[in-house]
Amino acid sequence: MAGGIGSRFWPMSQESMPKQFLDVLGTGRTLIQMTVDRLCKIAPKEQIYVMTNVDYADLVHEQTGLAYSQILTEPERKNTAPCVAYAAHKIAALNPNANLVVAPSDHLILKEDDFVSIINTAIETAQVGQIVTLGIKPSRPDTGYGYIEFDASSGTDIGSVKDVVKFTEKPDLGKAEQFVASGNYYWNSGIFIWKASTVINGLEQFQPAIHDLFCSKGNDYNTGSEQEFVNHAFREVESISIDYALLEPSDNISVVLSDFGWSDLGTWGSLYTHLHHDENGNGVIGSDVHLFDSKNNIVNVPKGKKVVLQGLEDYIVVEANNTLMVIKKQDEQQIKEFSKIAEGN
Repeated sequence: MAGGIGSRFWPMSQESMPKQFLDVLGTGRTLIQMTVDRLCKIAPKEQIYVMTNVDYADLVHEQTGLAYSQILTEPERKNTAPCVAYAAHKIAALNPNANLVVAPSDHLILKEDDFVSIINTAIETAQVGQIVTLGIKPSRPDTGYGYIEFDASSGTDIGSVKDVVKFTEKPDLGKAEQFVASGNYYWNSGIFIWKASTVINGLEQFQPAIHDLFCSKGNDYNTGSEQEFVNHAFREVESISIDYALLEPSDNISVVLSDFGWSDLGTWGSLYTHLHHDENGNGVIGSDVHLFDSKNNIVNVPKGKKVVLQGLEDYIVVEANNTLMVIKKQDEQQIKEFSKIAEGN
């Protein structure tokens, strides 16, 4: 899934070039390139499909080398349920027994071998019709993530499969602290594994309107009429996440307990935890940055840009797209609002 605009990574992430197409870590590879590299360890490259907004199809092709036939374009953003419905129906038309791994294009995964092992466990679990999600062992009571409650009566070994009790979306700090302390709540990674038929049957049961729009009576998928059919479906379908559409009403959900160096890189703060820090806790991307009397800052500036900072503590400093942003780390949730004002929207 590569259709988002990454507004919380402004000013680096812009609607014309969202964060999944950027090298936010300074590694020389963009996030979507790293995602495709990782998934090639699970499936042949010709079996990788990217769902994206129509405006980004050329970017996906240029950065990943995937054929245009593997780039599924949505004409407008309608959240993740329509996206998954389209992919499931298209791939099921090619192979009714297909397994699907649904993964966002902008996540960071540091332990890729562990990730591949967990995915294989999830695929095996999905064979009996289970909806499988990957739960991430929480390292802190973060209020920016959804949480999965699971049955921990038989232990919490990493790699084990558990029945899901319920999902809780982005709790307040008090609840997040309780969840982490309890030991039977993991972060919801947003990575799902299931058979294509499981998704289609689940949508037919719980979201018949979505199912009917994407269920082609004329065998349009993988033909010249596919895009016209899909465009009509997207115009008519409601905007709803796959979590609300399918996961919440289902009772056949399992979670694989995971710990593979994951971050959704949703904010500058989440990026900070994965950067190298100097002796004063500063995480810097940039080749000519000089810090004095400064602690625990995030600095991301273009290569070769000379920057001198003095007396800053717990700030985010970013220069990109002819914009300089300097804000307190504690206020990063306001970046979306700041960007609207700065862009005159």
